Amino acid sequence: MYMRPTWVAALYGAAAVSAACTSNLQIDNFALFANGTNSLASQASDDGTMAYITSSAANGGSVTFVPKTQESYFYESFVCRAAATEGYSAVSFTLQGPVNGSVAVELQTQTNCSATTHTSSYNVLSGLTGTRQQITLPLDSFVDGVNPNAVVALAFSEFISDGVAAWSIGNIQFVCGAVTVPTSSVIGTPIPTSTPTGVVPTSTVATPQPTSSGCSNLLIDDWESQSRLTFLNYNAMQQSTSDDGTMSGIVVDSHRVMLTPKTTDSYFYSQFGCVNAQNTYGGISFRIRAASGTTFAVTLTSVSECGGQTTKTVTKTTAQLSWGFDGTERLYWFPFTAFSGIDVTKLQMIYFSNFNKAVILGPMSFYCGSTASEYVLPSTPAGVKREESAGTKPAANGVAFVIDSFTSGAESNAIGQWHGGDDGMTVTMGSGYMTVRTNDSDLGWNTQLTETCVDFSPWKNAYLHVQYSGSNKFSIALQQHNAKCNADIQPYPETWDSIEAARYASTNDIYVPISHFNINMSRVIGFNFKGFYTTNPTVFYKVEVVNQIPAGWKVPDKLPSGQLVFACKRPNSFAFAIDDGEPALAQQVMDIVKSENINVTFFTVGLPLLDPATNLSNVYKDMQARGHQIALHSYTHPKMEGLPDTQSIDWEYNNDIAAVKKVFNGMHTPYFRPPFGTEGARMRQRLVAAMGVPDPYIVQWSIDVEDWLWAESNTPQKQLEAFKRDLAKGGNLVVMHYLYPTTVGYLRQFIKLAKASGKQLMRVDQCMMDPNAPPL
Repeated sequence: MYMRPTWVAALYGAAAVSAACTSNLQIDNFALFANGTNSLASQASDDGTMAYITSSAANGGSVTFVPKTQESYFYESFVCRAAATEGYSAVSFTLQGPVNGSVAVELQTQTNCSATTHTSSYNVLSGLTGTRQQITLPLDSFVDGVNPNAVVALAFSEFISDGVAAWSIGNIQFVCGAVTVPTSSVIGTPIPTSTPTGVVPTSTVATPQPTSSGCSNLLIDDWESQSRLTFLNYNAMQQSTSDDGTMSGIVVDSHRVMLTPKTTDSYFYSQFGCVNAQNTYGGISFRIRAASGTTFAVTLTSVSECGGQTTKTVTKTTAQLSWGFDGTERLYWFPFTAFSGIDVTKLQMIYFSNFNKAVILGPMSFYCGSTASEYVLPSTPAGVKREESAGTKPAANGVAFVIDSFTSGAESNAIGQWHGGDDGMTVTMGSGYMTVRTNDSDLGWNTQLTETCVDFSPWKNAYLHVQYSGSNKFSIALQQHNAKCNADIQPYPETWDSIEAARYASTNDIYVPISHFNINMSRVIGFNFKGFYTTNPTVFYKVEVVNQIPAGWKVPDKLPSGQLVFACKRPNSFAFAIDDGEPALAQQVMDIVKSENINVTFFTVGLPLLDPATNLSNVYKDMQARGHQIALHSYTHPKMEGLPDTQSIDWEYNNDIAAVKKVFNGMHTPYFRPPFGTEGARMRQRLVAAMGVPDPYIVQWSIDVEDWLWAESNTPQKQLEAFKRDLAKGGNLVVMHYLYPTTVGYLRQFIKLAKASGKQLMRVDQCMMDPNAPPL
């Protein structure tokens, strides 16, 4: 699932400090664009997100491009600059875009130049003229916590136009000295000169006391989860919410949702069920960020009888609500009295439509009484700081050696073995370095130790050393081959263990004890850098195995990471592990497995399980009663390792565990299948913590029927071919969904093929020889 990228430029910790400026500082004149660098010798790129991009030296230098999708972007990075101290007060550039187009300009700053995280602040430029315009944006016009003395990047995104269009950005500079910006030079007004009617500026928002005793804001949606919103189409009230495919983009980030309309016919709604607000709630409030000139309509609906059809619809435009926008985030609200005739005892839905520009919404809630207030997000508990033990320096039995030093153009590493990344990663190999950037936590980069297996036991007391710069928000895995050391046999790899790079890292070095990788060291394949959960780049300079660590280096404790399983452990066993699907097809699945006299395992998503409209709770209770295993599959089905922080991961686990416990009378299961199979160290560590058991099962597969690829294609029979292929390779643990009629139609054939292989069919916990599983 795509998440809005955040760009980072600072690959170095120290600030670039100089005396007070005497002239503008060139950030990019695009003379070095072909090398992927700017005038400050730092990275500048679109990371392949554009459909077309080229540079020119004319008119001070520029880059011209055609965005591929709404997610296209272009960034300029630089060594952290104390811009204000150096005398720079603004950034300037030339911009040419389609008539009435708009673009978001992002400034990234840090609390100081030694920090490892950044804050993003935006200006939205709209109403473009179609000609080349000179833009000057004062640094203090980026209002969201900007620190002008730790500036690390400038980025351009959210290119909005009517149809496909070419854009040009050029001659990017830091402006020396104070600036006076003519109103004709700035498109949009980043800083308001007055407060629009009916709007409370962010800086003055308080949390008023509820007017009725015991009342608190009733949350409609806090935009907690991208997958909850766009994959499952639920809001925080567990009611339906969607754009029905009318938007160009819906992106959730930091408890905000960006709605980018495709046309003025685009809309977005969020249902309440049937809420009685009378004498309790006075209206609805939410934060909005939108460019100057943005307009849209807000509709409320009510019903005459709960569960019935809409009987009253009232629409108000932003003008009628006296809402104005200026590019800054503010709290907006409306009282129900503004929607004359609506039945506040049976409120059904809020509906947004007629957008002329992109809009960002914050948490949305019913507020208490007649005084508007905002929903306050629960505070994030401080993380528990772990004690670290001083690093020892034992002599390893194996000889230290360099695995990879990243020679430009080489298809092999320093020991002559293959290295390479998954399709979709942006990898730039230079002379002695490699830059990796990806927005997909499912992708990884491998550097192998052998073509088959290597006994890594002699290095069990050694350390993996990675020299790097930039982001350390990724996992490192050490892979284990199957018992035959044969890549033609499933599964391959058989398993791996992952560690969280940031826990073992300083600014430029990572040291990991080889003993922290909990695998069979007698048949190791190689290392995999994976689970990247930020689009900020990582630059790798060296990967090596060393016999000792620097004096004073402290090694964190190894955190338990569960069992990552791809195959059954019981000899001659076979298991069907079936993920959530279409409730209407569930009975057909039940009939097939009953007639074939087998038990299977069902991995269920928690949020739909709680929705009475799906009837999934009754379906799965019936499945459980018939002897089938019920296991966990997350709460809203995101790529778990791609979530931005451990709080988001915990939210998924805790809610999923609670949902299953509620529906199945307190049941607690240690079996979890990660959505999309996306795995990494953080999601494994947090799973152990959430489940309260030391070794939970993270269940993958060795037979993939590829229903996601073929079920709705013109060749659905390829699902059967995929099953036969992996079965012939020795696979014995299936992944499939009952989402599609064609897949369910092949289920009986899958079962018969598995039986014909001579294997005994059973549940996953039985095939794992779990002592807590029911007897065969």
